[in-house]
Amino acid sequence: MFLKRITLQHEKIPSYHEYPFTIPSIKSFDKLDLNRNVTFLVGENGSGKSTLLEAIADKCEFNTAGGNRNNSYTVHAADAALGEYITLSWMPKVTNGFFLRAESFYHFATHVDDTDMSGYKYYGGRSLHEQSHGESFLSLFLNRFKGNAIYLLDEPEAALSPQRQLAFLRIIHDLTINGDCQFIIATHSPILLGYPDATILSFDDGCIEEIDYEMTDHYKITKYFLDNRERFLKDILED
Repeated sequence: MFLKRITLQHEKIPSYHEYPFTIPSIKSFDKLDLNRNVTFLVGENGSGKSTLLEAIADKCEFNTAGGNRNNSYTVHAADAALGEYITLSWMPKVTNGFFLRAESFYHFATHVDDTDMSGYKYYGGRSLHEQSHGESFLSLFLNRFKGNAIYLLDEPEAALSPQRQLAFLRIIHDLTINGDCQFIIATHSPILLGYPDATILSFDDGCIEEIDYEMTDHYKITKYFLDNRERFLKDILED
């Protein structure tokens, strides 16, 4: 792994009453130490996990709309408001990698159509727009993701069926088994969160803290639903 620590530079913050420091988990952390090849960021929508992930991408000089240093295009609202207030500590530093922003992946695919000169070598041999949403994500993971790199993924499960999420877990395993790739993934998927020996950082409760898989709401709610489907649905649907 490469990225070892993320530090918030509190002395540079002009006001804790302005975004993104109105997010409790963001304004309250001082530093985050990363010690495993795979780190998951979990929490409710608006809890700050995507905000932090975009800031890391910005400091890596990846396109915060999606892509890496070589993908130059713009999408509205892709600015990383937190980027100038964090520092990244590396050992060693890497410049290869990719930032996947699921909500703007369509724009990335259009950018590839406009600029690709390789016959879509890194995307399965055809335009991402000519593949299903899930196929295009897997084509990216299988063909463009290589070793000696850091991958920042914001809700990659958005396009993946449960079966393809399992296939993606195998891709993560194959890329990290020798320690030459690092993944930081914001997700709501209980399947992805089950990846062994990963760190799970929760952004709920106004702070960022490491939790066990079985303590995530994603696991607990999914397990309760599967074990008690009829009772669960009756409780939430009855008048």
